[in-house]
Amino acid sequence: MKAPRTLREAIVYFSDAQRAFAYAVSLRWPNGKVHCPRCSSESNYFIKTRKLWLCRGCNRQFTLKVNTIFEDSPIGIDKWMTAFWMLVNCKSGISSMEVHRTIGVTQKSAWFMLQRLRTALHNRTFGCTSKLGGPDSEVDLMKPWSAEKPMKMHTARKIRVPREGGSQAERLSCKESSIIICDRFALTLCQM
Repeated sequence: MKAPRTLREAIVYFSDAQRAFAYAVSLRWPNGKVHCPRCSSESNYFIKTRKLWLCRGCNRQFTLKVNTIFEDSPIGIDKWMTAFWMLVNCKSGISSMEVHRTIGVTQKSAWFMLQRLRTALHNRTFGCTSKLGGPDSEVDLMKPWSAEKPMKMHTARKIRVPREGGSQAERLSCKESSIIICDRFALTLCQM
């Protein structure tokens, strides 16, 4: 089957799991040579039943999702490829609600997918992204800040604190603190 030209064709094209997998492999390794993301060895073999490779260099298994935007995501490759096709083929952009309605995931998952896809397209690292603080990257710890005291908040916004021990004033006087971590090279922020 030829590459899709319309949304309907894209949904049919990527609904076949094997075809979506082959398309993602061609995006990840455009020259056709699969190499291990850990040791960069090209000596590996593919296990068809589990859709993963076993590296002969480091003797470890790896999948298509390792070191990509798909890593740590339970969403299937078929849905990722459909969302990717929609993003790059819509001139005015797409919303997470549109992806939610089209591919059948929650709006929160659609937003998550679009954020990862846009970041990968912006950084031109579709097939090779690293996690926060990966090799050869600097991580900055920004000044921690504290949120407003719940005692001073409006009743509708007040943070519910467990009613274990102490008076109500003690329970509501706690502050919520955050630490902001910034990866300089990946241009990502992580708030804890």
